[in-house]
Amino acid sequence: MKLHAFLATCILIVSNIYAQTIPSEQVIPVDELTKYLKKEVQRDLNGEDQSELAKYFREQFSERFFYDYKTFYDRLPHYNSVFANQENHKKGALDHMGKYNDSTQWVMPFNYLNGEPVNAYAMRHLARQHKMVDIALHYFNSGKDPKYIRYFENQMRSLNAALHAGKYETIEDGNGVYEAFRSGYRILNWLWIHNMFLNEAEYSDQDQLMTIATLLQHGQHLYERNGQFSPGNHQTRGVSALAMLAILLRDFEGTDLWLERAMQRLGEHLDREINDDGFQFERSVHYHMSDINNYFYVYQLAKINSIEVDPAWEEKLRGLFTTLVKIAYPDRSAPVLQDDTEIPWGEKNDISESMTLGYLLFEDPEFGYFATNKVDNRVYWFLSNDQVKMLENIMKKKPLYGSLAFEETGYYVTREGWGEDDKMMIITAGLDDKKPDHQHGDMLGVQAIANGHAILPNYQVRYSLSDFEFFKNSMVKNVTLVDDELQGKQYTSNKGGSGFGKFLELPNPTVIAWETTNDFDFFAGSHDGFENVGVDYTRQVIYVKDDFWIVKDDFSSDGSHDYKQVWQGHYTHEEGPNLLRATMPDACGHDIFQINKADEVESDGTRGKHRSVVTKKAQKDFSFITIIYPYCGYSSRLDENADEMMIGNWKVNKSQWKLDGSNPVSLSSDDGVYLFNVREARSEKLTLKWSEEADLFIKTEDDQFVIYSLDKNERTIEIQTIKGKKMTKTLKPGEVLRLDIN
Repeated sequence: MKLHAFLATCILIVSNIYAQTIPSEQVIPVDELTKYLKKEVQRDLNGEDQSELAKYFREQFSERFFYDYKTFYDRLPHYNSVFANQENHKKGALDHMGKYNDSTQWVMPFNYLNGEPVNAYAMRHLARQHKMVDIALHYFNSGKDPKYIRYFENQMRSLNAALHAGKYETIEDGNGVYEAFRSGYRILNWLWIHNMFLNEAEYSDQDQLMTIATLLQHGQHLYERNGQFSPGNHQTRGVSALAMLAILLRDFEGTDLWLERAMQRLGEHLDREINDDGFQFERSVHYHMSDINNYFYVYQLAKINSIEVDPAWEEKLRGLFTTLVKIAYPDRSAPVLQDDTEIPWGEKNDISESMTLGYLLFEDPEFGYFATNKVDNRVYWFLSNDQVKMLENIMKKKPLYGSLAFEETGYYVTREGWGEDDKMMIITAGLDDKKPDHQHGDMLGVQAIANGHAILPNYQVRYSLSDFEFFKNSMVKNVTLVDDELQGKQYTSNKGGSGFGKFLELPNPTVIAWETTNDFDFFAGSHDGFENVGVDYTRQVIYVKDDFWIVKDDFSSDGSHDYKQVWQGHYTHEEGPNLLRATMPDACGHDIFQINKADEVESDGTRGKHRSVVTKKAQKDFSFITIIYPYCGYSSRLDENADEMMIGNWKVNKSQWKLDGSNPVSLSSDDGVYLFNVREARSEKLTLKWSEEADLFIKTEDDQFVIYSLDKNERTIEIQTIKGKKMTKTLKPGEVLRLDIN
């Protein structure tokens, strides 16, 4: 052996006398744990026995964990009184114990205790160990029968035995037990349980050290397999857990490298997956809030342990909460966006628990406006005692955000204000190019709220339900269709067979314009979802401030097609396809009125959710010009019996302007006039001509004509005043032109 190789070997041997590399494919025997401690910790313990080692780690957890386990019995009565979910914990505990032996298998196929086969969805949740927390809390709430602690310990040991024998679900199987997401959740749940059990005599020194040894193996496994960035929340969950282990178990050799890697990966996810506009890249409220939790645990634990966090990291985290404020409905809920999965078929998202976390971290009263006096019952056990006290007196400040855009993510918000009855709409016009797995077939779809009701809803989903694919696609969105074409195509389930699936083909959006003014908000966009059948499509949305929405859908083709609008909600059709009405129990509701006549309407429903599909049949070119008109009370509705239709104070096709075009449309009031599909518009003082039909808004202000282009295309306008002055201007979509009246 060469000298330098011999010396290197000697150094390695000497080094390993004091500390060894933590293995990832086996769990360190408890009596060998001290060999893996950092040298200085070994010196401090000076060869103490297992009892002293367990005592040492109890003291470290007392100082390092989110709360001091010695105060657990002070917190438990408060937790039970606030959440009153003892029965739920009992139900979850008995369900889990009734399905699996404590020494369960960890590879399929195998059966529940009742003989039925365990499916992939159940396997993944077994791996996460969510209901093991129910078992731990049921232990405390039901007389502290030691069998519940034994069950926890034995199930952990059964996983360790499966690891050593190589008999567990792998990532290649699609349901990997040690896959980052499932392993990360299991670590979180086991840390939670471990800290609760530290007071218990039945949770012996040997048991405590076995849990620590198991967590060390999990940490090394995550460290070795997350050396490179991988997009998506699965890695984020895993490296979040790795960071927690690195902080809590920093006495062991190699954990400094764990923390360095975990913080690097988390920083990369913040940089790459939190868009510059503040939205999580998967465009889902559910996954946005899930990421908040991933970063919360690490940020919270780092602060407790006086570990410095990059200010840019902190600012990104704060921005995640600000985003929820910006998209919130006036009733403090949030719209359903993409794969939101908390309550299947629900029409809103509860963001209060996430916003409560934001308040606790940053003490921002704007976050407090959405907060409540309790967090998610799981997160409660990761708050400090001081934070629990903060929940008793939350400062609140109403936000001031108006209409706004998340241009990178592709969400556009029109907002009246923050009164409980105020109106808001969100338009979706984005598609992540890296991981569109959670994207639904809702391109250029809209959702709206008015008078406290989700008048144009979208619906939450659940991966394990048989209707997941259906609820992910266009028939349950407020979108347009051509013939029988749905937006989502080539649906495929995931490899593990747990129910989750995605579309391999989705429309690509193009945002044409976004402008917000004192009179209106204007959005224009297109997508290529119908190009396969030779149809070009654009959607324009105009929010007439504090009043109603105009939705214009333009279709153009060389062939003949059936063009459709899909509207979610429970509607009656007394006036056929041209006036749909939904009325809520408080007599508030909304009308959907077609200015350009449609041919037919059909209604259908699934899971108690209904929709109406309005169709214009056998057309080459057609424009739906649709009014979404919220009202409250019978007399405030659109009067279908009137001789002349009025949209609030706006007259339909009764403008003082004389119009030319193939099918010109006007909405006029003292506030101005909206014109659609016009080639020429003439008033007493002004004549406007376009080379092609155009859409616009005109008003007078300070002795000027103010002309806004509301078109989907750039248009050239020829202007002639009453005095014979002529000029030519080109207006881009959303652009404004001001002309002196005299």
